[in-house]
Amino acid sequence: MKNLLRVAFNIVIALCISQSFATDVWPSHSIKFIVGFGPGGANDLVARIAAEAAAIQLGQPIIVENKPGAGSVLGADFVAKSAPDGYTFFVSAGGIITNPMIKTSMPYKDGDLVPVGLLTVSPSIIVVPTNSRVNNLKDLFALANDSKGLNFSTAGTGSTPHFVAEMLKITSGGKYEVIPYKSGSEGIVAVISNQVDTTSEASVVVIPQIQGGKLKAIASTWNKRIASLPNVSTAKEQGYPEVFIGHWAGVFAPKGTPDWLLERMNQAINAGLKTTAVQDRLIPQGIEPTPGSRASFMKFLAEEKARLEPIVKRANMKED
Repeated sequence: MKNLLRVAFNIVIALCISQSFATDVWPSHSIKFIVGFGPGGANDLVARIAAEAAAIQLGQPIIVENKPGAGSVLGADFVAKSAPDGYTFFVSAGGIITNPMIKTSMPYKDGDLVPVGLLTVSPSIIVVPTNSRVNNLKDLFALANDSKGLNFSTAGTGSTPHFVAEMLKITSGGKYEVIPYKSGSEGIVAVISNQVDTTSEASVVVIPQIQGGKLKAIASTWNKRIASLPNVSTAKEQGYPEVFIGHWAGVFAPKGTPDWLLERMNQAINAGLKTTAVQDRLIPQGIEPTPGSRASFMKFLAEEKARLEPIVKRANMKED
């Protein structure tokens, strides 16, 4: 019996030492941030800035790899099937919540990716052509309820612009012809060229067009005005709190990644987001750094899911 107790004691000590050692040495080499979209977009931009900032905190490089396809599902699936060793993470957008609602099948299970931390939120800005007679949401709703209705461009079924269109429908009724394009940039071009009446896109995408006099902003869809567009009121300020959504980015890890490691990555991300250097790069583009705990990120995800799922069902959103 004494020998068995001694053996058990030694095993426990060894495990404790091993855990302590693992905690001390991670990360021992470069880390990957996988982005489910191509280079150059808002999600990619945020991932690269966050990776650079977190790498300084961790003392190891973080390499961003783009694995676009299927509305970011390919990149998410790659990470979900990666080793849970703290060297592969997924930088997601809202599709990680909405894709399972819209797609008939998914290559990975709910829960195969675990939340690490929220990075940023970019409000969606509702825009019209500069020569439009629409100046606010009240004007837009009047146009939707006119006999002709209005045309609304989106970046495809289930995209954030699509959700904005459906929120507007629910709020005001009227006739909305939702026209899907291959990307948000194509949808913006359609508005600028007066092919459609309106759309809504991430602030980082539309700010240059607004400042260049090619688009007119009529509302922001987040819960506060953004520093780079201080004169653009929120939908809530205009009396329509139901029109509420943002383009957000967050970090996820494969299921089974140790909690202590997830906490350390969360801390590194938060410390990076709070630096002046990072804020000076993001805020002028309408991207709001949003550091917080893992628990607050989980709460955010649950609230987003509960809010958006009824819209998916009501609009009968299906994959293209």
